[in-house]
Amino acid sequence: MAGGGGGFDTSAENMCIREQESGRRFSLGDGMRDHDPRRPMTVQSQEKWKGLAQHYGRHLLAVFVAVLLVHNVFGTHGFLATHQKQKEIEKVKTEIERLNKENAALEGDVKDLKTDPQTIEKIAREELGQARPGEVIIKLPAAANESGTVAKTQ
Repeated sequence: MAGGGGGFDTSAENMCIREQESGRRFSLGDGMRDHDPRRPMTVQSQEKWKGLAQHYGRHLLAVFVAVLLVHNVFGTHGFLATHQKQKEIEKVKTEIERLNKENAALEGDVKDLKTDPQTIEKIAREELGQARPGEVIIKLPAAANESGTVAKTQ
């Protein structure tokens, strides 16, 4: 290749880098054509790779399958993690259902407290100790049970 600087000699038997200033010649590798991706593999290299693939191919495939199996069972998105997440989802769904029922009951209580006079009177009598005009409230002392503790009466 004419001109300044180094260049590739693609027509030579071996791939070489030439330095025109010093006249030195550098050979890449052992002269085999494996180093240049533009050139096809030699028959000897092809046979070498074919022999390695036949010898180690089944072992590599078995290791690859084992790694995939372990990853699919124990990995971040594997069977065990997915199963655990499904359990958590079921727990959360059950909790949501329970909370929705509790909310519905509380909404009914709020509606009764706003509109039902009997509910309002019941709470006023039981919790606030109020009475109608002319009524007298008598509070009895709490009864003691057999163990000596005071029992709460309702």
